[in-house]
Amino acid sequence: MSKPTGKPTIDTEALRRKYREERDKRLRPDGTRQYVDMVGKFAAFAEDPYVTERIEREPLTDSVDVIILGGGFSGLITAGRLRQAGVKRIRIVEKGGDFGGTWYWNRYPGIRCDVESYIYMPFLEEVGYIPTEKYAKGEEIFRHCQAIGQYFDLYSDACFQTVVKRVWWDETTAEWIVETDRGDAMRTRFLCLGSGGMHRPKLPGIPGIEDFRGPAFHTSRWDYSVTGGNADGNLTKLQDKRVGIIGTGASAIQCIPHLAEWSKELVVVQRTPSSVDVRGNKPTDPEWAASLQPGWQRKRMLNFTSILLGVPQDEDLVNDRWTDVWSRMGRYQGSRTDAASVAEMLELADFEKMEEIRARIDEIVEDKATAEALKPWYNLFCKRPLYSDEYLQVFNRPNVRLLDTDGRGLDRITEHALVFDGVEYPIDVLVYATGFRVGVPPHQAGEFQVVGRGGVEMAQRWAKGCPSLHGMYSHGFPNMFFIGQGCQASLTTNVPHMLDEQALHVAALISRCLKDGVRSMEVRREAEEAWAATLQAKAVDRRKFEEECTPSYFNNEGELDRPTILSRGYGGGPLEYIAILDRWRNSDELTRDVEFAYD
Repeated sequence: MSKPTGKPTIDTEALRRKYREERDKRLRPDGTRQYVDMVGKFAAFAEDPYVTERIEREPLTDSVDVIILGGGFSGLITAGRLRQAGVKRIRIVEKGGDFGGTWYWNRYPGIRCDVESYIYMPFLEEVGYIPTEKYAKGEEIFRHCQAIGQYFDLYSDACFQTVVKRVWWDETTAEWIVETDRGDAMRTRFLCLGSGGMHRPKLPGIPGIEDFRGPAFHTSRWDYSVTGGNADGNLTKLQDKRVGIIGTGASAIQCIPHLAEWSKELVVVQRTPSSVDVRGNKPTDPEWAASLQPGWQRKRMLNFTSILLGVPQDEDLVNDRWTDVWSRMGRYQGSRTDAASVAEMLELADFEKMEEIRARIDEIVEDKATAEALKPWYNLFCKRPLYSDEYLQVFNRPNVRLLDTDGRGLDRITEHALVFDGVEYPIDVLVYATGFRVGVPPHQAGEFQVVGRGGVEMAQRWAKGCPSLHGMYSHGFPNMFFIGQGCQASLTTNVPHMLDEQALHVAALISRCLKDGVRSMEVRREAEEAWAATLQAKAVDRRKFEEECTPSYFNNEGELDRPTILSRGYGGGPLEYIAILDRWRNSDELTRDVEFAYD
């Protein structure tokens, strides 16, 4: 196979063989069932460590125009766009003690966004805020979520510390009833589900997980009473402690440098290494910030998304490792147009990038055996690419041990130790960096029952998929909108960009309905079927790629008998999807696909 001039020679067959060998080590018959939810005997892991006192209030039985379930980015962006569209009576129901969602729950040391904060943090121009760094800290993003709530007056009618138990459609009044653990039976004309994609933390189903007698917590419920310090580190209570952390994904690579600095000993349990590239963070240039013109954030978001889609741009405004990868693939593709040739060139670009990532490990990690164990042997997008300038350096510290399980995971956990290959590794504190249930339907993400028209439950109707139109509304569930679920919609690396496009769409629809006296709007089944046909026609065949990938949440941990998070969305890409939404709501397609009832 010919190689581009000046590029290193890569033995593609050897790499493919190595990737398959490493994948096969990690395939498990239990797939996604290897994890356990934080319920029952594990419910304590899900408790809110940030609430100091319970908000007491009387049950609510009033009526509003819109209730949004979830106070993270999905809910905040939707509420903000509804406010801008003139909708006044909006209520957000949130189980946490404040707005923020992911950024409320995840406060572990070292947490930052891994997409540039200038395009990731919503409503920067509206709120009048410029992030302090290219990749903002979690605390700064959390404060910005609070600022959005204040700017759009969302605190005045929000319900925090409130868990939704059931929502059901009252056909006599054409309203949704939202029942909660507070005894509420709130009524709303329109209901938006914004539970988010990282709502349900998960634990590994390791034998003996319930036997450990020391402090243990998930990264999304960081216990600073155990570690001391804060999100900037200073974990002084760990100075005489042996700490174990299970997982080496996105959360782990950010908190491990702080654990390593402050722990007496740190054992890092790795099953599959992550690909970790340079982050290259830097403070915001005040001169650049002062030069920004109105509309700059949306322009920058579109530029980033376009580059990741391979759409030529005159300038790379973000210019980071995300855009570098896709620009590199575009250069490799060149003028080739036949599918086989394009796939070959993209694979070669992927191989080259991963070779660079593995070479960087050799440059940084001093112990050769540890360096080899840290090398990822899979295609770049089999797992989410990660970025850090501190993680790899940790393994040069004398108090840090990498416990690489070569794809197997631990044998068991005892009262005071981790066990692998018959060897015990004593620990005093255990941290689970084991991620979330990603890609579950909205009723599962929110962990509540949804009952639509005619008493049909969403769990029943969506048992074998998520029939919808645009991934945002479903027959049998009038006046209900799904924001940011990723099911039959379109995925983006910069998630808030798509959340904003969906929120703009929903806000326009709800505002129009309220102004026109619409009692209910319900998508017709024929429209769902037509959308399913569109999805099929636009589908990108990812099965071969996903079969060859090491197991992760991207490919259902190797279970390919159902759609994966990457394969079930709109295959035409986010820009096409956005154009479809714009055309649909501004044409007679809307009245063709939706049945309206009026007051």
